[in-house]
Amino acid sequence: MTFRTLSDLDPRGKRILLRVDLNAPFENGKLSDGTRIDRIMPTVHALAERGGRVILVAHFGRPKGYDPDETLGPAVAEVAKRLGKPVPLAKDCIGDDALSLIASMQDGDVIALENTRFHAGEEKNDPAFLAALAANGDVYVNDAFSAAHRAHASTEGLARMLPAYAGLTMEAELLALDKALGNPKKPVAALVGGAKVSTKLALLGNLVSRVQMLIIGGGMANTFLAARGINVGKSLCEHDLLDTAREIEARAKTAGCRIILPVDAVVAKEFKAGANHRIVDVHDVAADEMILDAGPKSVAAVNAALATARTLVWNGPMGAFEIAPFDTGTIAVAREAARLTRAGTLVSVAGGGDTVSALNHAGVAEAFTYVSTAGGAFLEWMEGKELPGVKALG
Repeated sequence: MTFRTLSDLDPRGKRILLRVDLNAPFENGKLSDGTRIDRIMPTVHALAERGGRVILVAHFGRPKGYDPDETLGPAVAEVAKRLGKPVPLAKDCIGDDALSLIASMQDGDVIALENTRFHAGEEKNDPAFLAALAANGDVYVNDAFSAAHRAHASTEGLARMLPAYAGLTMEAELLALDKALGNPKKPVAALVGGAKVSTKLALLGNLVSRVQMLIIGGGMANTFLAARGINVGKSLCEHDLLDTAREIEARAKTAGCRIILPVDAVVAKEFKAGANHRIVDVHDVAADEMILDAGPKSVAAVNAALATARTLVWNGPMGAFEIAPFDTGTIAVAREAARLTRAGTLVSVAGGGDTVSALNHAGVAEAFTYVSTAGGAFLEWMEGKELPGVKALG
């Protein structure tokens, strides 16, 4: 798709409604992961330094009406810290208080409007609320891909009401996604992990017709192994979806997509740090054991597949990476993907909360071509769905 970017915008003197993602995690009042806030700063700097009057628009949490525990205050303070200057926060995102604060702005100033989700009209994309929100600005810039799968007032409605542009992070995300599945270098490998097949049926259904290799890991792999008649013991497995797994394998075969499943596994009788464990062929899992990670032969097979690939799309870990020693497979594959990316033979795009955590755990997130912090939006894009917030920019 085509969309306008910041290079198409002269921001000087304009009131710019900048949709950002400030939905960062706080623990005991302290920021525990500033990735999402860090990602918006290049766009904030670019607009402010060129004389724009930057008005941050964002949601936080899932409040039902006004809730002081869901204020944007702490997140806005983090933005101010990174900017090195105050960022005033309006008491509301619409109405007199917002308009008064905006009227006092000078070129290069940055302010923030309070949580858009304090109003029911945000998620309903209500015309009256949208009109009041649009009255705050002259131009709309969307830099929140993570919310682009929602047709809300601040993510989709504003793009129809005002001249609309993609921010730097949004632009980078869309370009990376186009490299991954839109117009990729082939062969394309997709690595899909996680706990359940049921949460990723649409994803798997889309991928088998678009990639040449589908690597399945995590608890999902157990369901596919069971569908092949393999006893997976006490492993996490959706036995009611065995027919579905077989259907996906049949569709993959028809489409010429090779499915890669574990051939050996790290198993244990309990899931806890340092639990007694062993490496077995997947056909030799005991009735009282559970599969918690891919074994060394499986890792070698995945890495061999990556060596032949030119593009990798990754969503979900290979095993229960949160607890050692069941993080070995995920770390090994992540490091090999990073090595191939550094060598210039692989375009690697990853996304989803667990995936980002896993790559950070392996110490290789920075080496990937692109790592998306968007959860639901990244998954829906991989499923082939049209994202309202992106469509509205076109």
